[in-house]
Amino acid sequence: MTPSSAGPLAGLRVLDLSRVLAGPLCTMLLGDMGAEVIKVERPGDGDDTRTWGPPWAEGPAGRESAYYLSVNRNKRSTAADLKTEEGRALIRRLSAEADVVVENFVPGTLERMGLGWEALSAANPRLVWCSISGYGSDGPEAMRPGYDFAVQARAGWMAITGEPEGAPVKVGVAVVDVLTGHNAAIAVLAALRERETSGRGQRVEVTLFDTALAGLANVTQAALVTGREPSRWGNAHTTIVPYQTFAAADRPFVVAVGNDAQWRKLCEAIAAPELAGDARLATNPGRVEHRSVVTDALGPIFLRRPAAEWLDVLERAGVPCAPVQGVREALRDPVVTERGGTWPMAGETYGEVQTVASPFRFSRTPTGLRHPAPSLGEHTADIERDGWSS
Repeated sequence: MTPSSAGPLAGLRVLDLSRVLAGPLCTMLLGDMGAEVIKVERPGDGDDTRTWGPPWAEGPAGRESAYYLSVNRNKRSTAADLKTEEGRALIRRLSAEADVVVENFVPGTLERMGLGWEALSAANPRLVWCSISGYGSDGPEAMRPGYDFAVQARAGWMAITGEPEGAPVKVGVAVVDVLTGHNAAIAVLAALRERETSGRGQRVEVTLFDTALAGLANVTQAALVTGREPSRWGNAHTTIVPYQTFAAADRPFVVAVGNDAQWRKLCEAIAAPELAGDARLATNPGRVEHRSVVTDALGPIFLRRPAAEWLDVLERAGVPCAPVQGVREALRDPVVTERGGTWPMAGETYGEVQTVASPFRFSRTPTGLRHPAPSLGEHTADIERDGWSS
């Protein structure tokens, strides 16, 4: 690897004591950008997600779950039993030379082992320590483990997701975990930047519940402003119209009119002068007030032609729109295939698979795949012998 392709975080050492999704995603993001990441796992079982299958990637020497592979590239794996002095000694040795530790144990667990922030930062004052938990380390729910589904339910995500007359529904991916992983990476980078000035590390805490509330963004702000409970809108938008799915003759597609100029372009493109001339619909607040007038008029029009034809018409008119694609369709989208949107990854056990590339694009120090997602304890002997130098 040439220096220019080493990544913007080349030389940074990250000790990953986390498991499942939020923590491993955080450390993978740092690893994609060039950080050296050592993942510490339980002997025998390893990260919980290694057993979260099917589906499996199966190769000549074993298999790994697709779930595990999604957030564990660009790491080396060592197996260590933290209940033994030998395992704890390894953590102390690695943390003494690390820049960052990321962990998601139930608060107090590492402290009882002598491996908490206070103990390890005493030996390494420059250490940035990132704790990820469900509900925080201080408060009434400090000891409650955090699970994405439970937090989606408790933080209001399910209440606003689904059809208006239907039941509350969770998002189709563990979105709170994903957001928390990204927030943790941001917090780590901020603490590292501050360390350049102070010369000292610090402990940062990111919780699933805090992330979920912040991630609701305009929805939580609307509740604070109005004092009213937000509603479910299905595939429509609470404050923008028309901004939803419509059925074409063959499949659904999305129209996302974000301003009044786009509304006028839409009316012209679909040859609906009566809508353009309706003063009630000239502004977005008016269209929100008369939502059913808009949707009842557009629905039958869009049913007349296939989605591809409507998408072509609307694209040429400058109206935001998109097909409703499946995941496999999305992976075949030219935005992916023509921009290197996947990376080939060959692991010791599972053979060669494709993995979604880093979303970060740097002009001089690009992200890249330096280590495939490791098998359990794949690098234990080297790390126990040589530590970070292995």
